[in-house]
Amino acid sequence: MAINPTPASQTLSHNMKLLSNHDLGGFGGIGEGMGMSKTADGRRIMWLGHEGPPKNFTGVDVTDPKNPKMIVQTDLPHNKMRSNSLEVCGDYLIVAHQIRGTTIPATPAGFDIWDISKPETPKKISHYDTSGPHSWGVHCVWCVDGEFVHISSGAPDFEPNNPNDHQIYQIIDIRNPSKPVEAGRWWYPGQKKGETPLPRNPNFDNGYRPHNTMCYPQRPDRAYLGYIDGGVVILDISDKAHPKEVSRFNYSPPYNGFTHTAMPLFSKGLLMVSDECVYDDGKDWPKMTWVFDMRNEKNLVPISTLPLPPVEDFAKRGGRYGSHNLHENYPSPLSWRSDDIVVATFFNGGVRAYDMANPFQPKEIGYFVPGTPPMSPKGSAQINDVYIDDRGILFCGDRFTGGLYILETSY
Repeated sequence: MAINPTPASQTLSHNMKLLSNHDLGGFGGIGEGMGMSKTADGRRIMWLGHEGPPKNFTGVDVTDPKNPKMIVQTDLPHNKMRSNSLEVCGDYLIVAHQIRGTTIPATPAGFDIWDISKPETPKKISHYDTSGPHSWGVHCVWCVDGEFVHISSGAPDFEPNNPNDHQIYQIIDIRNPSKPVEAGRWWYPGQKKGETPLPRNPNFDNGYRPHNTMCYPQRPDRAYLGYIDGGVVILDISDKAHPKEVSRFNYSPPYNGFTHTAMPLFSKGLLMVSDECVYDDGKDWPKMTWVFDMRNEKNLVPISTLPLPPVEDFAKRGGRYGSHNLHENYPSPLSWRSDDIVVATFFNGGVRAYDMANPFQPKEIGYFVPGTPPMSPKGSAQINDVYIDDRGILFCGDRFTGGLYILETSY
């Protein structure tokens, strides 16, 4: 155990070099939405969703990663909502809108579709409404084909057994982007009012509800869901109107829930699964990123975890300590993809890269932990999300005030 842990004010790095940092005009709280578009004249724009109000989304020209330039920043309609998640698919920008509880005026809970072909002047195409008496709106969006948006959201006609279970998985058809319509939905058996109630986690009841809902072109008939206190779920969505369960694996309890992301490494028959830390100072430790063998998708088997930043150095560093997001191998020409290296974020543990050559013993090969950003309410950096472009440039965002960090890697 380290006797004198490195202070949070000090930057730590290995095989990752900071090229630049942008504070987004003083609104540096970045959520879980990062995506890149390219203009007709070749400029690269990084789009960022904000962790909370007053800002909606921001566009940053990152053509020169050493000299990023903010080109547009939009505002939310009111301060009791957030646009934590966004997705970029071609010239579409899809932005989630979630309100803080069902008693707040619901509009515009759901998601917006924007035309970003002219990034300095984005144009809203439509709004898909998911507001209702038991709905907080959309928390997370995923779209890779420009035809269907996969969301974790409440719905106006869905009442959960337990108020913590207010999100379900929905597939929204956007082939006519001006008039999105629901194509299908699925929820965890026992989640809906009238069904046999689900058991609750006695220590951390965060709810049975989806977080990330991901579908890849390698298996367009599958959706991979992190289901918070419901663990991992794989669905057959070959008939989008009637998704069917393929398998699920729940390890909460004894672990502390909040399964966040399930990302396949198709060539290796693996599934990377992260559990989000949602409490400060290691209260819900350990929050792991798991490696599952999914060669038999009906019988998922955990075989290892990514090494965490040392608990003795980071648990009390300030703010959250533990796993969160992954670079999601987004199937875009502008996204770097690898089944051999996994890159993940760990809040006060920064962003870290792992060699998956031996999936039973993943090896850390690089990390970057920025020093405490100015005005940080947690006394440390809180690295929230990560995106790597096709040039190998790594982008990561701080949850509160640090803004966008742009890195060069050498692993």
